[in-house]
Amino acid sequence: MNARSGLPYEVEPVAAVLAEIPLFQVLGESGIRSTARAGVARRYRSGQIIFHQGDPGESLYVLLDGLVKVVFTTEHGDEIVLNMLRRGDTFGEMALLDGSPRSASIVTARPSWVFALPRARLLELMREHPGLADEFLRLLGRMVRRLTGQAADLAFLDLGGRLAKLLLQLADKHGRSDDVVDLPGLTQSDLAALIGASRPAVNRALQSLVSRNLISVQGRTITLLDVAALRKRGGL
Repeated sequence: MNARSGLPYEVEPVAAVLAEIPLFQVLGESGIRSTARAGVARRYRSGQIIFHQGDPGESLYVLLDGLVKVVFTTEHGDEIVLNMLRRGDTFGEMALLDGSPRSASIVTARPSWVFALPRARLLELMREHPGLADEFLRLLGRMVRRLTGQAADLAFLDLGGRLAKLLLQLADKHGRSDDVVDLPGLTQSDLAALIGASRPAVNRALQSLVSRNLISVQGRTITLLDVAALRKRGGL
């Protein structure tokens, strides 16, 4: 127990992260703590699967810390990375809405701490706090806009442009700084899947950016040497 508040050990750290997320801020301090008590927080090692594609959608998940990959597997066993998620991101929303099985798997790219809120409790909270339903709709709207942007990139940007844009996004969201992408759990095959290309093609595109002194590559660490040029290359 926490001597100051009397709350179980992990409730306050979980509540602190939930309080940073717009989806839960409408609940207020007491509502956020109640939500933290209603779910389960679990730690995962790098490379662990949080849930599989095809599993029933019984909970909404919040990434409290770490980095995870959203992975879609085709019927032939090929895997495609759809997105990378970081601290404060939610996942598992779609299956909660229509009761369908999970549309993709979630795999940790780094050691991660994840909170799962049961669907029944989420629906109760929406009835108790109508603003939560509004925020949930905004969350889904952002998801649709992201998917629309990805479709537009595939249509209007060449491979080099898509790669430049992706590196800028990864540096902004997941990098050690604004110009360093350090993702030990992300391979060139993952990069390729994120922009709709093959691994050999991405390797050639990376080397092209290196030869033009736009980036440097050391193992899985990519340093952005000319952010302005990369932004122009990515149509930003």
